[in-house]
Amino acid sequence: MAPQRPSNWDPIMLISQIVAMQSLHYLTLATLAPPLLAIFAAPEALAYEGGAASVGMVMDWREIAGRPTFRLLHGEERWNAFAGAWSGGKKLTEGGTQPGVDPLRGWVLGVAWVLASTVDAYYLFAIVRRPRLILDFALTLLFNHLVITTYYAAAVPTSLFFWAVVLAGAALTVILGEQLCVKREMTEGLAVVRGSDGENVEMEGLMQRRD
Repeated sequence: MAPQRPSNWDPIMLISQIVAMQSLHYLTLATLAPPLLAIFAAPEALAYEGGAASVGMVMDWREIAGRPTFRLLHGEERWNAFAGAWSGGKKLTEGGTQPGVDPLRGWVLGVAWVLASTVDAYYLFAIVRRPRLILDFALTLLFNHLVITTYYAAAVPTSLFFWAVVLAGAALTVILGEQLCVKREMTEGLAVVRGSDGENVEMEGLMQRRD
């Protein structure tokens, strides 16, 4: 019977890598979003939502979608709070538009998310290292965020703009991460080959001296 190869499955390391990637992604997003919001977003609407450093700017999908996040209804009706007429990214009410809604804020957060996804490629390069696992970790990060943001907002993401942003960010992370990892493997492989050639030349020289 052929000997079995040792398994590389390490659940503790796998979970640690997932937690590290998720934490670093949110840390990067929390670092990029506040200054960008402070510069480009409408200050009145931003203050109405809790300020640029609000947790919802990172965790709530409705912020990227440019929708209101406050709840005026309770119980089962809160899930239908976003139905109605919208104009220019703002929901129309009897008195005009809802306060706190700023469509530009969604674009700013979208840019921050894409920038954070670009940095995620380096995190994958440093933590995961293997090209064949980049896609798995990028999709895991996206899935975890969808679960967290759905729980935080008590609503499933229904914004096409939100989905476009997170999917574009995931694609960018995968492409850049795989390129970085493959480039490193090729560089390390060439270094090993050169080292082996040097050893072969040295051995040939010793054999010739003995002859």
